[in-house]
Amino acid sequence: MIFNYRELLVILGVTINIIGTLPYLFGVIGGHVKPNKVSWLLWGMGPMIAGSAALVSGVGWSALPVFFSGIIPVSIFFVSLFVKRAYWKLESFDYWCGFFSLVALVSWGITKDPVLAIIFALIGDIFASVPTIKKAWVYPETESSLTYIAGAFSALTSLATITAWNFSSYAFPIYLFLVGCIIFIGLERKNFVVKKK
Repeated sequence: MIFNYRELLVILGVTINIIGTLPYLFGVIGGHVKPNKVSWLLWGMGPMIAGSAALVSGVGWSALPVFFSGIIPVSIFFVSLFVKRAYWKLESFDYWCGFFSLVALVSWGITKDPVLAIIFALIGDIFASVPTIKKAWVYPETESSLTYIAGAFSALTSLATITAWNFSSYAFPIYLFLVGCIIFIGLERKNFVVKKK
């Protein structure tokens, strides 16, 4: 089987995303990484639904990064349920973000307009991301930065495979890239600061 460069980029992006998630998963199992369950569950729901629908409708290779960007967070969520040391206390802020994310996901599911569906999916994912963005900037020791930069790279490979540049094709990958970078910078910002002598 001969792959074209777009398919190879998709495979590369998915592979790096999986490899980048392994330290996070092992960190959860070890108890020193404490995922925000609201973010990780909701990060998984939308992409798995969208990826499955795209695969069933015959979209092909470009659906693979979307599907894996959902299955990885759901896996993290379920592992975190069984590891008591990976417990992270949720606050009312987290639940409100989760609620608004679910509302956006339901709105996404019932709309017939593809652009509106993507807007609702983005809104849902933004609300799902806010608790972890806050956590990354306030409690960076409870996270693992490699996962987020690997996800950002995977989003870039999705952008590189786009043949028709329109809102539907680039909105989610650009958003995923930005969120991955924001969380990564929050986690690594102390390493970026030059210490004064």
